[in-house]
Amino acid sequence: MNNFTLRLETEKDHRAVEELTREAFWNVYKPGADEHYFVHTMRDHPDFIPELAFVLEKDGRIVGNIMYTKAWLEDLNGERKEILSLGPLCVAPEFQRQKLGKLLIEHSFDAARKMGYDVNINFGNPGNYVSRGFVSCKRKNVSFIAEGNFPTALLVCELKEGALDGRPWRYIPSTAADCCEDTAAVEAFDSTFPHKEKKWMPSQEEFYIYSHSSVIR
Repeated sequence: MNNFTLRLETEKDHRAVEELTREAFWNVYKPGADEHYFVHTMRDHPDFIPELAFVLEKDGRIVGNIMYTKAWLEDLNGERKEILSLGPLCVAPEFQRQKLGKLLIEHSFDAARKMGYDVNINFGNPGNYVSRGFVSCKRKNVSFIAEGNFPTALLVCELKEGALDGRPWRYIPSTAADCCEDTAAVEAFDSTFPHKEKKWMPSQEEFYIYSHSSVIR
């Protein structure tokens, strides 16, 4: 890792991070991608946490990045707890499977703990995150929207052991990703990048299964 520089994102990095995000997510979860538009708009959202936006640089090129927004857990009495929501996490395709994602996660976790955060939630492929300390939301009694709904793709990581005490919690995500529902805006933004072919990939069906299934026992 001596050949890499890990640092906070600056304004001059914005377009390079968006290009990286587009490349990393293209055709992975859907034909095309909208994560780069999410990144573009996220920075102006009040839930964005710039102190946890890190980039990984090699020879002057950004090859990895991680970003976070605020999110919340609410118990049955209406008590709310501010937590973190991870994503996007990106590594350039040619640098994947080299533990760079692990480096970004662990570095950002350390920074988050220093800021006082003790819980991190991610909606993603479990196979990519369980080795980093994420577990099924059901194990921590964290449901989504309605009590008893435990999506397979909703993953929870305690940054401090025992941060969640077993009581039922409801996950309340940031509205930062709502921008992606505006498909016209996504397409308009994507048109400012070089053309890439949209196509179906097996990973899209895999994620559909994860994101549309729940843990019930």
